[in-house]
Amino acid sequence: MTDFVFETTPKLVCEAGAAARLGEMAKALGIRRALIVTDAGLVAAGLLEPVQAGFAAAGSACVLFSDVLADPPEASVALAVQAARDAGADGVIGFGGGSSLDTAKLVALLAGTPQDLPDIYGIGLAKGPRLPLIQVPTTAGTGSEVTPIAIVTTPTSEKKGVVSSLLYPDLAVLDARLTLGLPPRVTAMTGIDAMVHAIEAYTTRHKKNPLSDSLALRALSLLGANIRTVIEDGRNVAARAAMLQGSLLAGIAFANAPVGAVHALAYPLGGHFHVPHGLSNALVLLPVLEFNRPAAETLYAELAPAILPGRSFATPAEAAVGFIGAMRDLVAAMPMEQRLEEVGVRREDLPMLAADAMKVQRLLINNPREVSYDDALAIYGQAY
Repeated sequence: MTDFVFETTPKLVCEAGAAARLGEMAKALGIRRALIVTDAGLVAAGLLEPVQAGFAAAGSACVLFSDVLADPPEASVALAVQAARDAGADGVIGFGGGSSLDTAKLVALLAGTPQDLPDIYGIGLAKGPRLPLIQVPTTAGTGSEVTPIAIVTTPTSEKKGVVSSLLYPDLAVLDARLTLGLPPRVTAMTGIDAMVHAIEAYTTRHKKNPLSDSLALRALSLLGANIRTVIEDGRNVAARAAMLQGSLLAGIAFANAPVGAVHALAYPLGGHFHVPHGLSNALVLLPVLEFNRPAAETLYAELAPAILPGRSFATPAEAAVGFIGAMRDLVAAMPMEQRLEEVGVRREDLPMLAADAMKVQRLLINNPREVSYDDALAIYGQAY
């Protein structure tokens, strides 16, 4: 038997329309004045109106902080923390994509227990307690609602993470109706992001465990079976719900069996070129899969049935090749950029990206195959 420790968000609500009941859910957690951390686009789209009405009906107050920025910089997090203090918030709700959810985690922590953000980058350095926290994803991708990680962009454009069990929320609410308006490009980027979480959790070198393995396989199956449907028919509630649940399961998996080189090489793309995180993952995914194949062939063979149900292969080697080929076809079919040069990266930038990727040892140590600077440079070259 494998020895392991497994943690996750203590309560999940997966229900179309559930966001309208956030007021009563917050009240049950003792929240009387919530800071809702979100972005201006979701406010403009009207997604917060039912939430605000629900708070009024529950006799509770909510204040919006809608200035979340993508790849949240330290200064943006500080503004959100100050907004919570100014509002006298006794609880925090993250409402949006990964940037909003990550910011909300840090607001709940830093508004409740003042700490200097740079001092808690790394694993297990944060101190509690924190304010009550609810997370509501509006994309099916990051799985941030069930992870103990918040990623921040430093003033030097480096992405750093705060990793602590304190960042698990008290409640995650998955409402598929919130994702119906996602455009195909965002749907594609976030969907591939979730698939990468499942793949890297299953193939991680450290903390791989049977629970994460089961969740990753189911996540990959749900995501692979539904991503094309939601690209073609974004109003399909059942397919949107399946994507949200796939993202959730992948998030739980990689929260306990951490990701590797795909994410490590994706981070510099977000930090320097502001490439959305899911797209950054997609751009480097295939060359990383090929690089890892000598060390992860058996694991890729085990993942193949989740992407290619009903297909049989003569050998694990053949199944691994089939798996990588299926992922290549899927990424190529997505309505998003396919090469680094399409997102503003110049060939002369590749050495800088490779050097920055090597700083992400927190993730590189989990990769099934050791990655050197020259390896990273070659992978970026293949993605270019």
